[in-house]
Amino acid sequence: MLEMNPIQIQGETFIAVTLKLPKTNFMAVMNDTGYIMCGALDVALLNEKLKDRKIVAGRAVGVRTIDQLLEAPLESITLEAEQKGIHVGMKGKDALLKMK
Repeated sequence: MLEMNPIQIQGETFIAVTLKLPKTNFMAVMNDTGYIMCGALDVALLNEKLKDRKIVAGRAVGVRTIDQLLEAPLESITLEAEQKGIHVGMKGKDALLKMK
């Protein structure tokens, strides 16, 4: 099942997506600039093979819901996210607010 919902964080609108797969969930929260995602995100791939795309993204591991994704510390981020002031350990929701 696929769920897509707009969410508000300090007056900013983001889109939350949850794809319920067998034995796991795939989750992401995004806007036009970038996104945070569950552990399925391959940050190394984005930084190395897709570097020319300048993707702004962060990954949190061990999360099972959108609320957990927003509160979890980011385990890894892309080089482009770092340039926006996002850092490893930052809560997902705080990282999203830097994606403007």
